Amino acid sequence: MGDHDMPQLARARAAAGALFFDDEGRVMLVQPVYKPERDIPGGCVEPGETPYEACVREVREELGIEPSIGRLLVADWAPHPDHGDNILFVFDGGELDGETLGRIRFADGELSAYAFHPADELEELLIERMARRVKAAVTARELGETVYLEHGRAIASG
Repeated sequence: MGDHDMPQLARARAAAGALFFDDEGRVMLVQPVYKPERDIPGGCVEPGETPYEACVREVREELGIEPSIGRLLVADWAPHPDHGDNILFVFDGGELDGETLGRIRFADGELSAYAFHPADELEELLIERMARRVKAAVTARELGETVYLEHGRAIASG
């Protein structure tokens, strides 16, 4: 059986990010230098690395800190018309204290700022499906759940 007989397999790019919170339960958003919209800390999973490892590495590279990263909050299957299939993992970075925040440095030059925002401001600051993904992750954290999303929306079960 030649290669051309093999069924086409999904080739998804994977990315991983962390949700960090302040002591008021607000979500950290970061400002990338290369686009106007805000984002959460994180980035692409590299070959030979797990999504969790990628999350830890990206936080270290982008913010210069290594807080303990907690459990998976959401996995979001998010095909993009230009970039193909993507699967995005969002982990719980927990609450950052003042001492940790004081050590933040934009080490790799990809970010210019960070700020904490209440969940009801996310739609104004993030692209639509990222806002849905982050809000779903905030809810998953509150409920102690891990949620599977497609295009940032939970898939009904049952």
